[in-house]
Amino acid sequence: MSWNPQYRSSKFRHVYGKPASKDKCYDCVPITRNVHDNHFCAVNPSFIAVVTECAGGGAFLVIPIKQTGKLDPHYPKVCGHKGNILDIKWNPFNDFVIASCSEDATVKIWDIPNQLLKRNITTPKKELLGHARRVGLIEWHPTADNILFSSGYDYKVMIWNLDVKDAVLSKPVKILDAHKDVVLSMSFNTDGSLFATACRDRKIRVIDPRAETVLQEGSCKSHRVNKVLFLGNMKKLFSTGTSWWNNRQIALWDQNDLSVPLLEEDLDGSSGLLFPIYDSDTHMLYVVGKGDGNIRYYEISSEKPYLNYLMEYRSHLPQKGIGMMPKRGLDVAACEIFRFYKLIPTKSLIEPISMIVPRRSESYQEDIYPLTAAARPALTAQEWLNGINKGPLLVSLRPGSEAVSSLPQFLEPNPLMKATDLSQQRGGGGRMSLEDKQKKQEEIEGGRKWLKVEEKLPKNEQMCLSNGFDVFECPPPKTENELLQMYYRQQEEIRRLRELVIQRDVQIKQLELELRNLCTDTGN
Repeated sequence: MSWNPQYRSSKFRHVYGKPASKDKCYDCVPITRNVHDNHFCAVNPSFIAVVTECAGGGAFLVIPIKQTGKLDPHYPKVCGHKGNILDIKWNPFNDFVIASCSEDATVKIWDIPNQLLKRNITTPKKELLGHARRVGLIEWHPTADNILFSSGYDYKVMIWNLDVKDAVLSKPVKILDAHKDVVLSMSFNTDGSLFATACRDRKIRVIDPRAETVLQEGSCKSHRVNKVLFLGNMKKLFSTGTSWWNNRQIALWDQNDLSVPLLEEDLDGSSGLLFPIYDSDTHMLYVVGKGDGNIRYYEISSEKPYLNYLMEYRSHLPQKGIGMMPKRGLDVAACEIFRFYKLIPTKSLIEPISMIVPRRSESYQEDIYPLTAAARPALTAQEWLNGINKGPLLVSLRPGSEAVSSLPQFLEPNPLMKATDLSQQRGGGGRMSLEDKQKKQEEIEGGRKWLKVEEKLPKNEQMCLSNGFDVFECPPPKTENELLQMYYRQQEEIRRLRELVIQRDVQIKQLELELRNLCTDTGN
C-alpha cells in the first residue's frame, strides 16, 4: 500500500505579509466613522482615495500614492455630496476618474487633476440621479468602457452608460428589479457577462444584466450571506457570512447550482464582517476581517478540496476598511504578488501590507506573474450593450514591456468567442455586410504588413538584444561570477524568445481563422 503525503506543492505556500515601515505609511488621515460595511478605500498606481469625515455632507481624500508620511490637516477634499459617502471606486481604465455614491441618493463621477490638489473639488464631471433612496454600492464593468453599476436601498440595481455628453443623467440604460431587499454585495465574472449579488433576504443570485434575468438563485439556512465573489473562470462563487450560532463562516458554491454549497467552514466567533478578495492570476483568495487585524489567504483549485489554506497574516491593529492595488502597480523586483492598504482609524493611519513570495533570485519571476488585466477596455459601452462579450486585454508585468493586449491590435474578435461575435456581427440573412467584409480585409492586410515589417528587421536586433544587452558582442567571461551572470542573462533571453514564438503562433492562428471565415462568407 503506497503512502500519499498530506501536503501539496504550491508556489505560494510560503507567501508572507510584510507591513510597510512608518515612513511609507499615510499618517494623520481622518478616516470616516461610518459603520456601513464597505471598503471605504480605493487605490490605483497613481492615487489612494479614502472616505473621510466632513461636516455638512460627505467627502473623500485623494492622495498621490507617493506622498507618504503625515498628511496636512488642511489637505483639500473632494466634497459635493449632501450626505455621507458610502462607496468609492476608481475607473479601471482611467487613473484620473473616480466614482462615489452617497446617502443623498446620487452617484457622482469626478475628474482628478494630474497635479497635486490645491483646493477642494466640489463640481463633479457627471451626476447620476435615478435612485429613490441612498446608494450603497457601485461597481465599474471589468471589460467595457464607461459602464457603471449602482445599487441602492430602493432594492434596484441600475446600469449607467457614461459615454454620453450630458452632465446630469436621470435615466439609466437598464434597471434590474429582481431583489426583494437591500443588495449587500456585487461581483462580476471575468468578461462581465454575468454578475452575482448577495442580498439581505439571505439569497445569492446570478444575473444576466443585459437580459435582466436571474439565471440562478439559492440560499442555505445555515449560512447567512453578507458578501459574494465570482472566482474568475473557475465557474464557482465564494461567499462570506455567519452561521446559525453567529460564527463567521465562508462557503463555496457551484455557479450553475446554488441549491447546496460545495463547501462550508466556520472560521471564528468574531462579530466583524469578512471581505473576500480574489486574485485570478495566482488563484489566491484573501479573506480580510473587519474589526480585527487578520488576513487569511487560500489557494483555489478546480478539484476537491477546492479551498487550500496557506497562511494567516496577523496584526494587533484592527482594520475598518481595506484598499487593493491593481497588479500593474506592484513591485515585481521584490516578488510582491498583492498589496493591501489597511485603514486603521484608531491611529488615523493607512498602512500598506505587501504579500511577498520569498525568492532568492533578483531576476523577473515569470512563473508568479502571468499575463494580467491591462488598463485598457476590451469593449466600448455600446458594444457591450449590444450583446458582445470579450475577456480583459492582457499585459505582462515584466519591467520594460509595453502595455499591449494579448491579442494583436489589428484583430478584433476573440477566438474563444468567435461563434457569438460573428453571429452578432452578421445581418438578418446570416451574412456579413459589405462594410464588415471590407473592414476584415483591411485588418488582415494590416496584419500581413505588420508581420512583414517584423521579418525585415535585422537578425541582430531580433535575436541578440535583451533589455539593451547584446549577447554576442560582449567579451567572454573571465571569472566564475561573470560566467553565472552571462548564464542568467541568456536564460532570460531564451524566455523572451519563447514568449515571442508563442505570440506569433497565436497571431498566425487568428489570421488563419479570419481567412477561413472570409472564405465561407464569400462562398455563401
